[in-house]
Amino acid sequence: MEPRSKRVIFSGIQPTGVPHLGNYLGALQNWVKLQDSQRAQDEMYLSIVGLHALTVPQNAARLRQEKWDMLAAILAIGIHPDKTVVFFQEDMPQHLELAWILACCTSMGKLNRMTTWKGKLAALQSASESGEASMPASDASALNLGLFSYPVLQAADILLYKATHVPVGEDQVQHLELARDLAETFNRQHANGQRYFAPPAHLITPTKRVLSLRDATQKMSKSSTDLNSRILLTDEAEAIRKKLKGAVTDSERRIAFDPHARRGVSNLLRICAALDESRDAHGWAEWVNERGGGSGVLKRVTGDVVLAKMEGVQREMKRIKGDKTYLEKVARHGAARARERAERTMREVREMIGF
Repeated sequence: MEPRSKRVIFSGIQPTGVPHLGNYLGALQNWVKLQDSQRAQDEMYLSIVGLHALTVPQNAARLRQEKWDMLAAILAIGIHPDKTVVFFQEDMPQHLELAWILACCTSMGKLNRMTTWKGKLAALQSASESGEASMPASDASALNLGLFSYPVLQAADILLYKATHVPVGEDQVQHLELARDLAETFNRQHANGQRYFAPPAHLITPTKRVLSLRDATQKMSKSSTDLNSRILLTDEAEAIRKKLKGAVTDSERRIAFDPHARRGVSNLLRICAALDESRDAHGWAEWVNERGGGSGVLKRVTGDVVLAKMEGVQREMKRIKGDKTYLEKVARHGAARARERAERTMREVREMIGF
């Protein structure tokens, strides 16, 4: 058993696409804060989860490049490989081994209730009704097994390192609950009821979901077909200004933070508050009003705040991406450290299940 006071943090991110502002505020920035607040006995693991990316079709050459780009982005935002174990998930076969063992502890009913799975079925239903899908909406077999079972792999990612805490957004809480359930199920079935896997606690990220710039009812997403809906960490200043200029807000002169009635305006205020903590969202609203108010001023102020933060990140990302030798060294070092911890867990798990 791990010492009671020890905190082990695990989190992961898919390598597909350049991280956008929502990724940065919802996960990456929080990772740096967690890293920098660690105590000497704590451990932190960050994985670029390429196996999860395979739940949808991928271009091999693009995926290969994007995984290195994601590693560069993680390092550029302030993650230090000496403080945090950073590694590629596919370098660690122990993830898949534990996922299979946990899959044998997981009921189909639990996976059927996952909101992500139900969401995919709903999207299939919608596409079918609009004539955009070539498969029957009721035919769940049209979706692949990996998409159905990836929450089990996610649980294995977490439990393999005996994680005590997992930083997640609100949309991932259900998956963490599955990891907690599987920890307890494994303990009952294979550990004689002892607490071998401690159910991990969630750390809700301080920044709520960053919304699409073009549709404030949806979160900012890599999958959106509207490129102007998101700000990428690699966007040039002109592109950032243009995307913010086209952001959905409203015509009221006085700016106020009201996430329910004024979602678009509040989204920009939330972005300002998350990037510059000198004032909260209400304080940023007053700051804008003191400068004349209105959506035009709000968008200009938001652009100033975004560019002030992104300039250093972009410069560092460009430098790191140009040093492939350094990236490969970080990946090897991270895999070696992660493998030592993962294999220790799997030796014990194999013994408990009878291998």
